[in-house]
Parts: sequence; C-alpha cells; structure tokens
Amino acid sequence: MRLLFVADPLESFKPCKDSTFAMMREAARRGHEIWACESADLTWRRGGHVVARRARAITLTGEEPRWFETVSEGEVVLAQTAAVLMRKDPPFDSEYFYATHLLGQAEREGARVFNAPAALREHPEKLAILEFPQVIPPTLVTRSAEAVRAFHDEHRDIVLKPLDGMGGMGIFRVGADGLNLGSIIETLNAGGTRTLMVQRYLPEIADGDKRVLLIGGQPVPYCLARIPQGSEIRGNLAVGGKGVARPLSEGDWRIAQSLGPVLAARGLLLVGLDVIGEHVTEINVTSPTCFQEIAQQTGFDVAGKFVDALEAALSR
Repeated sequence: MRLLFVADPLESFKPCKDSTFAMMREAARRGHEIWACESADLTWRRGGHVVARRARAITLTGEEPRWFETVSEGEVVLAQTAAVLMRKDPPFDSEYFYATHLLGQAEREGARVFNAPAALREHPEKLAILEFPQVIPPTLVTRSAEAVRAFHDEHRDIVLKPLDGMGGMGIFRVGADGLNLGSIIETLNAGGTRTLMVQRYLPEIADGDKRVLLIGGQPVPYCLARIPQGSEIRGNLAVGGKGVARPLSEGDWRIAQSLGPVLAARGLLLVGLDVIGEHVTEINVTSPTCFQEIAQQTGFDVAGKFVDALEAALSR
C-alpha cells in the first residue's frame, strides 16, 4: 500500500527518537510504499483533486544522519493513496488549520486520512480536556486577569499556560506568594487579547507527566513518565525532562478505557493523553510521540501496534 506522510521536513527528523520515523520503519518492513510531503505542498484547484505537489517516495537506510534516500519525486493525488497520515508537529496555527481543510477536501474525494481532519480541528490539544471534567484538575480558561487572580486566591498554587504552546513552552508556576502573577498574566494574555489556561498545580508532577498512548481506542500498556529535572517544573522531554517508561497504573487504565473509545469513534486513530497523578492535563492529537522511548525501555512494539491499527482501519 502507498502511505503518504504529511510531516515536517525529513531532514529535521531525529531517527533515534522520532515516532513518525518509527511508523515509517514498521510500515516499510511490512512492504508498504512510503511517501512524504510537507503541509505546504498540499494544493487544490477547481476541476482537480487535492495533491501533494512535491511528494517524495523514500527508502529507509537505517543510518544517520542521512536516514533516507529519495527514490522518486513528483505530484501525488491524495485520493490515490491507501492512507494519508497527518504528522505535522504543532503549533496548531492558521496554516495547520488550513491544511486540515485541504485534507478534508481530500477525504471527500476518497482519501483516507489519519487522524481525521475534522477531529484534529475539533480537539485542540489544550481545550479538548474541557469535555471530560471528571478526569481533569481544577481548570480555568479565560482572557480575564481578574478571573486568574480569583483562581489563584482559591487554589494558591497554580500553573498558567498559553493555548498554542508545545513542548512545555510558556508554562509558568505561581505559588501562594503570588510573585510575578501580574507580569505573567500580561505576558500570556497580551493585555486581555489572548486566552490562556490556568490549572491547579499538581505536586504529582514530581513523579512524572505521563504520556499515555491510545491506538485505535486501546491503550498501550506502558506510558512514558517525563520527570522534571533539577528546579524545573516541566517534565517535557524538549526542556530536559527524563523519560521513564512504566506500566500503566490502575488510574491510567481507568482514564484510557473511558476516553479511548469516545475519541477513536471520532476518527482519532492515535491520541496521546498527558496524565499527572490521576488527572488529564492535555489531549494530544496532532502528532503524539514517545513510541521509541517506550519500545526501547520495555520491548513493547508501539509502532507495530499502530500499523496493525492502521491496516485494520483501512480494511474496513
């Protein structure tokens, strides 16, 4: 089968830890044809179909830094592939939004897209949790500085974050003394013109911000606990967190089994839940990661489970 990955530039991949690379490697091992393009390559013209103008067919060399070779290059009609895998990394900005609309048009033309474009739009990674209040910590979404101050007065120890951040970018903790709260609010809400999220600080972060993967609605039995290092409050690997793979706890299983079928039914083949203690803090749907870290530490073949689910979805 021909699989088209819409992703960041291949030259930017880090094969030792990239989850999209792990997907490609497993799909290629099974004999599937691997193509790649960037979202900027997506094009539609009246009377035609959505195409990737500069798609590349690649083979994997297994070596770094040049981990792939281009076999051929040209225009690919998305509806003429077996599957399109949207793996463009955040941020979910205007261009990402427009790309989901082009992918939605490709679906109308017959393409199979994973994750489904409409589901990507309907599940922004910070705000998707609002639908599941039973599993999230005390949370506030607002532009109002007064509302943030009232939330701090109530909870005393809070975390503030932008809605369009990734990799831990722009996250602040403010303790009971309220030090710098005003300045942080001004930075994040840009004088009341931008919405931000505030959550009660969860001390369980010291034991890790767990990435729980859902594939086809079913949880991978291991998570990756991303543990803050030193004086850092963020566990994100991008800011130096230490990744430790662990079996899912009873609470993790309960959350995953509750949310998994709901999200899968909406066209989300792959989801990454961020769980601190027994609270979900984010639902990641754009390009969830941690495949390789979990596989390397536990031996569980995450990429194999993903390609199994993809093949099953395509057979239906």
